[in-house]
Amino acid sequence: MTTAADVVAALQSALPAAPRPVTVDQFLDGDPATPVTGVAVTTTATFDVLLAAVEAGANLVITHEPLYYDHHDAARDDLEAEEDPVYSRKRALVQDHSLVVWHLHDQQHDTRPDGVDAATTAELGWTLDPADAAQGISTATIDPTTLGALALHVARTLGAQALRYIGDPSAVVTRVGLDLGFRGFGRNRALLRRADVDVAICGELHEWESGGYAVDAVATGVATGLIAVGHVPSEQAGMRAVAAWLPGVLAAAGHAVPVVHVPTPDTFRAL
Repeated sequence: MTTAADVVAALQSALPAAPRPVTVDQFLDGDPATPVTGVAVTTTATFDVLLAAVEAGANLVITHEPLYYDHHDAARDDLEAEEDPVYSRKRALVQDHSLVVWHLHDQQHDTRPDGVDAATTAELGWTLDPADAAQGISTATIDPTTLGALALHVARTLGAQALRYIGDPSAVVTRVGLDLGFRGFGRNRALLRRADVDVAICGELHEWESGGYAVDAVATGVATGLIAVGHVPSEQAGMRAVAAWLPGVLAAAGHAVPVVHVPTPDTFRAL
């Protein structure tokens, strides 16, 4: 019998980075002692993704983003006190199907190169700069293209339905930096001001911080542009990669458990 705790232990042992002493990587709901019928790996365990996991015969969901909306799972008491109907119905779905949900975030990002960035970069057809990647910074040299063509390539490849960008679409680009998911203003501006980076490709950002800085960076000639992909599509490749290598890890540990990747559709659409 393989339990949810067994699967998580095998997964964590296979990742090159050690677990953080204080981390968001934890069981978000369900009993870790539950026997596993199947594993669903996803980027965000939305209501629809949980339903798809159940339909696929999986009762352990490994998600990169929070289950109940707060990165540190700190909103649970407020949601319960408010008798929030969205939270209540989602929690009922988890309980009704005896689901177990594990948050895989910190350990994946702490891998060098960053596990999410490496997978997304490879999906885009590029190679991370090894010296930067060893420091947890993701940059790549690409074939010369225009900012507009680059934005289109990123949107089509990553399935982004609401990608936006700042800069002249005809500007030539040869070097990119990646700040996928949400990395914050400090990291975003550090990439944008690097002399060897033309464009920062971000997941999501604060428009008044990174967005405003990018507009001024383009106007002053410090950077060529910024691309905001959307949080989910920017990191989806990372969880697809986990779903690809996890079966081998489990088999080596003696666990015969099916693993499926359940994609999280881009949560935003553009008109």
